[in-house]
Amino acid sequence: MLISVYVPLVVTVPLAVFGPGLARRLPPRPVAWALACAALVTAIGWAGALALLAFSGVAQMPQVAAEGRWSVAVLRAEDPVYRVVAAVSALVLAGCLVSLVVAAVRQARHLVWVRRERADLPGETELVVVDDDVPLAFALPGAPGRVVVSRGMLHCLRDDEREALLAHERAHLRGRHHLFQSVWRLTAALNPLLRPLAVAGGYVLERWADEEAAERVGDRRVVANAVGRAALASAGASRPPALAVTGGAVPQRVRALLAPPPARRSLPFVVGGLLLTVCCTSLANAASDSDHMVDSAQWARCSTRFGTAKVVSPAERQHRPGFCCSGHLRPGRGD
Repeated sequence: MLISVYVPLVVTVPLAVFGPGLARRLPPRPVAWALACAALVTAIGWAGALALLAFSGVAQMPQVAAEGRWSVAVLRAEDPVYRVVAAVSALVLAGCLVSLVVAAVRQARHLVWVRRERADLPGETELVVVDDDVPLAFALPGAPGRVVVSRGMLHCLRDDEREALLAHERAHLRGRHHLFQSVWRLTAALNPLLRPLAVAGGYVLERWADEEAAERVGDRRVVANAVGRAALASAGASRPPALAVTGGAVPQRVRALLAPPPARRSLPFVVGGLLLTVCCTSLANAASDSDHMVDSAQWARCSTRFGTAKVVSPAERQHRPGFCCSGHLRPGRGD
């Protein structure tokens, strides 16, 4: 546990440093899935590692040791984690959990807003054109999802650019991009080091929709023009809290659309998968070591308290209440 418990914390660093840059150079759809998996695994690993480190300090408190029936001396000898490290880990974990709760509340409010806006829209068709001179275009996910476009936005675009814009917003609904956003927001709240991945994820979702719109229209330049015109037309307007065609870094998106589609590369995904595997394996190993450490501490206390005792199997321990916590028979209770 001494080394493996820190591995999930360390794995987050290269993913947060190199992940955003690689995400902008690779095909957006597989990158979005890779970033979502990386965020989930590293966030769980981050919280698990902090919990194990915090437990190593809490478990050495006399009151907790008495309740758990284990030896503090043995626990301290087998788990040489400094108390200051355990205390800092506990404080960081508490702060991260509070941040997660706040982010979850905000996400719930956002979903309520989306549902209310979708219910207030007229008609039942997927496309809704609102009579507003302010250029707006965004997608409202749900069942069914709705694409909202203002007349002001339609007046700014040519016919082929309108088709590209609608294809972009429908790609957001078809890909359920709001779920990816929720994953990145919540994991970034739990692990602050993942915030660069969350920002990169928002850009990747827009690129994903751009690429699908380009396939639908059959002309990457038309989609680039639609994105650029929509961004210029809506400059200064309030941005809706939803999936919008003007989201992300628009200049980078336009440059990507004017260039050939990104080439498929397997090496970054393989390396990322290996890092996530190491993260999971290390966390499982640290949890197993922690469990064995507690068992040893319990055995030591039982041995000290009751002296040498008969060792029995775990199956016998479950059916015979006279056994000590470590599986040793208490004197005078059966043998």
